[in-house]
Amino acid sequence: MDYIKKENAIKNKLLRNVTLDYIGTFVSNLNMQSSIWVLYLAYCGLNLAQIGFVEGIYHATSIVFEIPSGAVADLLGRKKSMVFSRICIAISCVIMLFARNVWFFALSFAIQALGNNLNSGSEEALVYDSMKYAGQEERYMSVCGKLNMIIEVSQGIATVIGGILAEFSYFWCYCACVMIAVLALIPIVWMVEPPYAEYNNSMSVREMITLHFRACFQILQSDNRILKIIIYYAVVFAAETLLFFYSQQYFFEQGYNKIQISLILLVVGGASCIGAIASEHIYYRLGKSTVRIASVVIAVAFMGCGFQNIFLSVIGLTAAGFCNSMLYPIQSKLLNSLIPSKQRATLISVNSMFFLLQ
Repeated sequence: MDYIKKENAIKNKLLRNVTLDYIGTFVSNLNMQSSIWVLYLAYCGLNLAQIGFVEGIYHATSIVFEIPSGAVADLLGRKKSMVFSRICIAISCVIMLFARNVWFFALSFAIQALGNNLNSGSEEALVYDSMKYAGQEERYMSVCGKLNMIIEVSQGIATVIGGILAEFSYFWCYCACVMIAVLALIPIVWMVEPPYAEYNNSMSVREMITLHFRACFQILQSDNRILKIIIYYAVVFAAETLLFFYSQQYFFEQGYNKIQISLILLVVGGASCIGAIASEHIYYRLGKSTVRIASVVIAVAFMGCGFQNIFLSVIGLTAAGFCNSMLYPIQSKLLNSLIPSKQRATLISVNSMFFLLQ
């Protein structure tokens, strides 16, 4: 009887991870630097070439450390990795506050990229394994959809607040970013590491790392479904991301001002939120056809912008945003269902790496 009570208590604590992650995700995505960093670097005196160099450092760091950061989460613990992630983001913002030359800005961006790497695989792995241990993994798609909706809402708020604070003071804007990164640590501290098989403590660090990556490679080699899912969705997501990024310049060239473009993107953001929430319901109704239909919609939207018709472009971009957000929870569930807990964060990072390389 005591064993059952203890087991139920552990399951309740693990399910509490989901709620804590909702809070942590909302707070961490309030970090507004993503919407003002280009303006801030220009304000600090960097030219376009230097800004491009700093951004290149960020992407290079992301590519180099994406998979190793997943291994850190699997070997040292997902919670620890998430804590390190928030600390890196806070340090990055502090450096941005006081940097006065391109090399310190590059250092800040490298640390920020490392922070994002440390979170990318570990957070998803912690949430999924928490639900798996509690016997609630069938609800994961719903949870993932809510997390994506929270990200959309939080980033939308951050964009607005960032713009307002930047008009007043870049210094206080980055001070707020530091505070947000620190506050985002609080929900993580309250999280509980889900139990999963650990490596033998008698092994050396080198042996653990070698064994871990060998196991990851064998999993990818033995189950080609994992790589198929990773590659297929990476291509689809990259197409929608490219469409979204270039849509702003497209609408500007069509004669729309910044306020009108912002309103269009607000509509797209709303559609993305709905897509994330509706993902589970649509997938259970349409099954695998959901993926094919959504992919076709994104492809048609991509080609539709070539007709130079504003109405079709707005409809296409909105539909693509809806479908893209709908596909994220589906891919996450399909991928996690095929990956063992022991290698989960590393292989999720492999998935992130393919997207970065697109």
